Amino acid sequence: MASVLLDKVWKTYPNGHLAARGVELAIEDGEFMVLVGPSGCGKSTALRMMAGLETPTQGRVLIGDRDVTEVPPQERDVAMVFQSYALYPHMTVRDNLGFGLRMRGTPPARIAERVDLAAKVLGLAAVLDRKPGQLSGGQRQRVALGRAIVREPMVFLFDEPLSNLDAKLRLETRAELARLHRRLAATMVYVTHDQEEALTLGTRVAVMNEGRVEQVGPPLEVYRRPETLFVATFVGSPAMNLLPAGLLPSLSRGDGTLGIRPHDITVVAPGAGDSDALVDVVEPRGSELLLYLRLGVKGEGPEIRVVTPPDLDVAPDRVVGLRFDRGRLHLFDRESGKRIG
Repeated sequence: MASVLLDKVWKTYPNGHLAARGVELAIEDGEFMVLVGPSGCGKSTALRMMAGLETPTQGRVLIGDRDVTEVPPQERDVAMVFQSYALYPHMTVRDNLGFGLRMRGTPPARIAERVDLAAKVLGLAAVLDRKPGQLSGGQRQRVALGRAIVREPMVFLFDEPLSNLDAKLRLETRAELARLHRRLAATMVYVTHDQEEALTLGTRVAVMNEGRVEQVGPPLEVYRRPETLFVATFVGSPAMNLLPAGLLPSLSRGDGTLGIRPHDITVVAPGAGDSDALVDVVEPRGSELLLYLRLGVKGEGPEIRVVTPPDLDVAPDRVVGLRFDRGRLHLFDRESGKRIG
């Protein structure tokens, strides 16, 4: 396996679109790095530059100690798994898994050995002689993963590989990927727009916005200590509440932006918290309630979201008190959007 480095990488397309703006990202040997951000943030462009499918306008791409900026994809020793399965429909699972090795002239005995091992790891041994049309969506995605595994590449690259699966299969395949990473101890780079996927899969997470990396760190660190307003609102569901810092003088003063996550607010009796609020909408979510409220006893203030236990006695148009966890408050500069303190 190997490390990956994007060294001050820029990418401008012929139509003038600037997809990467001086991206610096160091991925350690054996780690699971997730690039996450909204559509158009540059995460897939960054991945494609690692794969060699795009060439940087400026900057370098290194895999291990080797500068591969101008090296074609087939000579980079990376394996890429795409959103589409891209399986050969007329071939069996066994032949799909071994196709890339056959094209490289690998001896048949070695191909069989690698295919059998990948099938065992991914639970495909019983379907090796079936064709893709006879498989479920989850099985087809595992075949696509297996085709990458048999190559034993230095780096695995995943471009939103679970987005075509339904919710149940996404959860199952996500767990499969996590187990696969632990078993192979491989360097994996994974692109997704789903921040829940990013937080559950990544050893570290790189949050991207408008072609830049806004923050890199372990998932819990990025969630608990966002460095910018963008990261604060993009990571976490429901999104962080943002309020003018001077709105609640007992909590914060000045002209910055105060942030508090919905899970870090407790509903108490009116008058017993940091502010009263009028309940607007109660949204049951099974294991919890999501409340939409307006600050002030008449609901004259800004909207705020609060997550509570599912058995809380609350209803629309009722006034409640809100207590903020002072250890979980966040303050951001209003102009730059950067964290203060």
